[in-house]
Amino acid sequence: MDKRGDWRYALVSATIYAEGGGSKSVDIELRKGFKRLWERCGFEGRLPRMFPSGGRDSAYQDFKNHVSVANDQEFVGLLVDSEDTVTNIERPWDHLGHRDQWAKPDGVSDEQAMLMTTCMETWIVADRDALRNRYARRGLNENSLPPLQNLEARSRNDVQSQLERATNRQYQKGEESFKVLGELNPGTLEQYLPSFRRARRILDQKLARRRGR
Repeated sequence: MDKRGDWRYALVSATIYAEGGGSKSVDIELRKGFKRLWERCGFEGRLPRMFPSGGRDSAYQDFKNHVSVANDQEFVGLLVDSEDTVTNIERPWDHLGHRDQWAKPDGVSDEQAMLMTTCMETWIVADRDALRNRYARRGLNENSLPPLQNLEARSRNDVQSQLERATNRQYQKGEESFKVLGELNPGTLEQYLPSFRRARRILDQKLARRRGR
């Protein structure tokens, strides 16, 4: 078997360029939030490096710059909101090419693009326990949240506005959003979000631990 196909010769580093951040404090919370979420996914000891890029176009440019010099011991990923619903989650570059006019860089696979469909808030509204734990004492109107069925088919504007309304505007994009992200349960997200299941599956494969002979 080719060494790259044998998990004994797993990739030794992974970097993910993420939409979001833009200030020192928000960048810190983004890294913390994803670190906690990935640890809950079982990736402790093999965590990817999260690079906050700010806007989605900046994330794409940072990703392109890195893949142009990456070696075969690295996994370089792009994690962005899909913004719109996705026809085929296994073909993210088709979606990004159509919506954002982003060309898939040479040598890049579909696995290197992971989408939060349709936005990070879709992940957050999927975990009602996490929302209760964070907001119940301060006022949480669960009836204002979108139904859990077919969450990834709901527009990002609806999801975001319903989340803000349900939390009496306590939820805001920025530091608060990434603090909530770090409290989410991956098992719950997998139950409702096919795109999250896909991202976890890809990272689990790419971040496999190196073992000896």
